[in-house]
Amino acid sequence: MEDTTQSNRDQTAKMNASKPPQKVEVVVANPSTSSEVNILGELSIFILRIGFSVLMIHHGLEKLQDPQGFGEFVVGKYFPFLPGDPVLWTYGAAITQLVCPLGLALGVFARLSSLGLFSTMAFAVYFHLLDTGLEGFPLAVVEGHNYAFELSFIYGAISLYFLCAGPGRLALLRKTNKITYYPKTN
Repeated sequence: MEDTTQSNRDQTAKMNASKPPQKVEVVVANPSTSSEVNILGELSIFILRIGFSVLMIHHGLEKLQDPQGFGEFVVGKYFPFLPGDPVLWTYGAAITQLVCPLGLALGVFARLSSLGLFSTMAFAVYFHLLDTGLEGFPLAVVEGHNYAFELSFIYGAISLYFLCAGPGRLALLRKTNKITYYPKTN
């Protein structure tokens, strides 16, 4: 009986070896125990995504008001290690702050858009730290009631959140829970 079982296994292995591997799709269950969607949480993420995107567009438009001035007094002065014309870097930052918020707001390539925004905010935090330093952070009370790097840091943290977590359920293109793999054949 063992010989016939082994013979059947060998025969099955030979048949499977001649066939291409079968595609298998697995739907991963939601990690929460309930199948209900936290609509208040998803709505909050959506509002944060839209509000953050509108503010980023505002910052991009500001750079386009005086690209030569921003290029000379910010990029040229604080980022001399960047190759090329500082005005081109200004336009690059402005375009990033105009295009990426649209992708994030719509939920189309949201993580890639968040990466672009996170990188501009990292440069902004670096600029503010070079320009004014830590200003006695975290306990000092500064003249303007805000640390100069504070807003850029918060924007960077928000973009890092969307980079890691994605746009949430209320997005045009959102990740599905399907995983495709090809099982091993013996």
